[in-house]
Amino acid sequence: MDYRPALDDGALGRAAVAVLDANWTGQVTLPAPGLYPHQWNLDSTLVAAGLAARHDRAVRARAELAGLLDAQWRDGMLPHIVFRSGRSDGYFPGPSVWRSDECPDAPPGIATSGLTQPPLQPYVAWRIWRRRPCAETAAFVRRVWPRLAAQHRYLTDSRDLGGGGLAAIVHPWESGMDDSPAWDRPLAALPFPEAGNAHLDRYVWLATRYRDAGYRAGYLRDEHPFAVEDPLFNGAWLASTWAMTRLAEVAGADAKPYEEAAERIREALIERLWHDGRGFLALDLRAGGPIPVGTVGGFAPLLDPGLPTDVVDALIDLLESPRFMGTTGYPVPSCEVRAAEFDRTRYWRGPSWVSANWLVCQGALTHGRAPLAAGVTAATLRLVRQAGFRECFDPFDGSGLGCRDFSCSAALTLDLLTPMAV
Repeated sequence: MDYRPALDDGALGRAAVAVLDANWTGQVTLPAPGLYPHQWNLDSTLVAAGLAARHDRAVRARAELAGLLDAQWRDGMLPHIVFRSGRSDGYFPGPSVWRSDECPDAPPGIATSGLTQPPLQPYVAWRIWRRRPCAETAAFVRRVWPRLAAQHRYLTDSRDLGGGGLAAIVHPWESGMDDSPAWDRPLAALPFPEAGNAHLDRYVWLATRYRDAGYRAGYLRDEHPFAVEDPLFNGAWLASTWAMTRLAEVAGADAKPYEEAAERIREALIERLWHDGRGFLALDLRAGGPIPVGTVGGFAPLLDPGLPTDVVDALIDLLESPRFMGTTGYPVPSCEVRAAEFDRTRYWRGPSWVSANWLVCQGALTHGRAPLAAGVTAATLRLVRQAGFRECFDPFDGSGLGCRDFSCSAALTLDLLTPMAV
């Protein structure tokens, strides 16, 4: 779909709902039929956040998130792909590659991947509750609470590979920013067979090594060659841990363990990933040291209300500098513009994404930066008015890139059209 720049908010909202309804299977919202024919963890979570902004889609918002959580593994891991049909449907790598049915921790009768994605589910569950604090939503919170708590335990117990209190990603697919240049260095260091060196080959090889080790946490700690502490993943975890302190009362649980955990994650984020003048950078645990490429993921810690004021001020300055928003026509380039790896048209190496812009907006609102949030919101809505609900956009001229009728872009447009008080 293409939209006229003058399209009013009501018409834009109706167009977004039409995309989400067309992509709804009766069980989940597909990110984009054809290109992404299954359920993706991060996409479904953000779709739920957007649907919750509409009173007439509130039930579906809860169903979207609860359905994703129903695919959780016994150890608390929430998979990054859920193959609801049990078939690959032409998508690679499909269930035959992941072989989750061979792992005793996997959910019975549901084929999934063996990786996870940024743990935004408690944060979005909190937003669903804030949008509509009623008996039905309270029942939803009580239903999903055990799964949210299990996810937190999994990250704490199985993913602190560096021993410093943060969760490590073990594959670029876990980051939510699959092709980010932040992963170039750790990918290049893999002991990859010389017989094949294509980009996807490396990704599949890394995933199958984990699979062949039985998806064991001990293997990740001792042998897995890719382990990175990512600011987006950990910023999401921190925001969700904070959200758990708010959901605990609704669920009839104790908030104190999550208050203490949020403080530990916050301190670890600043100690391990913060660099004055550069912001939050990913840490390569295998090579040692930071990965010197700034990405939009470095702004995810702004979702934390407890982030120190001096860190918030420095992040906002970085965001508005020529390295990011100060150079491009549209927010927010996914890679710093001055980096050698920047590419305005290649996934996560430069293009602007509605999802990343939405996270920046929420972070700005969390810290009382209403003018910044309003500016990013207006520019993001201008992107979808001009180019449609595309997967991503050229940050200089606003042209649409990737697939059309992308559910995440449509859903978060609904949320941006109806801002929620933080």
